[in-house]
Amino acid sequence: MRHPSLEERFDPAVRIVEYDPAWPRLAAAEIARVGAALDGVAVRIEHVGSTAVPGLAAKPIVDLQVAVAEIRPAAPYAEPLEALGYLFAPDPESPDFHFFGLPAARPRTHHLHVCLAGGADEMRHLAVRDYLRAHPEEAARYAALKRELVASRPGDRLAYVEGKAEFVAALERRAVMFVGGGGFR
Repeated sequence: MRHPSLEERFDPAVRIVEYDPAWPRLAAAEIARVGAALDGVAVRIEHVGSTAVPGLAAKPIVDLQVAVAEIRPAAPYAEPLEALGYLFAPDPESPDFHFFGLPAARPRTHHLHVCLAGGADEMRHLAVRDYLRAHPEEAARYAALKRELVASRPGDRLAYVEGKAEFVAALERRAVMFVGGGGFR
């Protein structure tokens, strides 16, 4: 069953703010905390998403990605993350890509995604981050879309996600092609 928090429409964190140079420090601190809790479980922990792209306006939520050697069972990573205050919000439509939010109640300060190390989900998020870092014009287009979506439906998380879905899918395809052409890292 899909976790009920994934269906929540309104979220006060669905607002776009200018890039905050503190985001990398906040990410590094949380990576250290999560890394200590997932010692021996996490293969890699990365800062991903819009807050990982210098200069990109974003929701004030730091996104992290944890790559693990085994997605199932979830207990080896879910239990330590829940002990840190993260909410595990499983989605049966994404059995190999898990979402955790911190704090458990909205508004959240951190989103954490768990995926298979070396898998398509890990690669996709890293590719988009690195592509946007290398292409400021794409980052600017993405920021403009996010601002437009938030202005049209303030605080509406579901409309925001739906409104950017097509753009993000196309961005992911371009980013993965960029990676394939040697532009990654």
